[in-house]
Amino acid sequence: MIMIMMIIRVVTTPQRLDVLADMSKSEKVVPTSLAFVDIAGLVAGASKGEGLGNKFLANIRECDAIVHVVRCFEDANIVHVDGSVDPLRDIDTINLELILSDIEQIERTLQRAKKGKQSDQQKLLAGALERIFEALNSDKPARFVELDPDEELAVKSLGLLTKKPVIYAANVIDTDLSAGNEMVDKVRQFAGKEGAEVVIISAQVESELVDLDPDERKEFLDDLGVKEGESGLPALIRAAYKMLNLQTYYTTGPKETRAWTIKVGATAPQAAGEIHTDFEKGFIRAETIGYDDLVKCGSEKEAKEKGLMRSEGKEYVVKDADVMLFRFNV
Repeated sequence: MIMIMMIIRVVTTPQRLDVLADMSKSEKVVPTSLAFVDIAGLVAGASKGEGLGNKFLANIRECDAIVHVVRCFEDANIVHVDGSVDPLRDIDTINLELILSDIEQIERTLQRAKKGKQSDQQKLLAGALERIFEALNSDKPARFVELDPDEELAVKSLGLLTKKPVIYAANVIDTDLSAGNEMVDKVRQFAGKEGAEVVIISAQVESELVDLDPDERKEFLDDLGVKEGESGLPALIRAAYKMLNLQTYYTTGPKETRAWTIKVGATAPQAAGEIHTDFEKGFIRAETIGYDDLVKCGSEKEAKEKGLMRSEGKEYVVKDADVMLFRFNV
């Protein structure tokens, strides 16, 4: 049982980058990536310092989200720390430790807040934390407590563990990767109650895919009844992007093809600001085309001739997989 929360950087949408780079004859390709911080298994009592408890819990506070990797397979050669495999028990163990850690942190924060005269901001924070504290003591995570925007901002700096969104990654053997098993079904049922997503992965399969070329990889996954990109690490990346409200856009040319990560709902100037703040300050317009349209046309020139290349202004909301060229003046 491990918490993904060694740092592993995973390249996203590499196929699209390769296609665009080939089309533009780019000298360099720069992908965007998602960082997974792999934290060794937490145990009961971690919130009180058992194992490497508090150190690992502190690491989780610095992450944007939690991917809880849950064992969903039997193997007599891999001994479970509790002596048996029970994914729901494992989830409960971790969730309890996260709740206990948040309770301790909130108690300390409230004690400090009660000393001396409280500012309006301190009163706002105290009120939000008291409601969260009540939920935690009923075994409900902080993310279930409804807060207004000002309260959300006030509690954000605390990095409450149970406030972070969660994905459950059901780790199975290779033969269960395509359809899962009864243990995966139990995890899905549990996750459904809290609105969390479940992704089926197989650490066994992922370790074997690393050494295979694209054709071998496809054949290997076909034999398992799995379509490439629909499970495992690619599916986990998509789920993480969705959970964190992220999307990707691209820039491409002879010098470089690059992927950029932005928030869903970002405007063209905000997307330009990811490249350089001057691009956002001096934004004029963005020549824009969807990735699929550009690939179908085969070239930027052909896309322009067909009228598919658009000139978008400051109000344009960037779409996932847009290919953009920014015009700016500073």
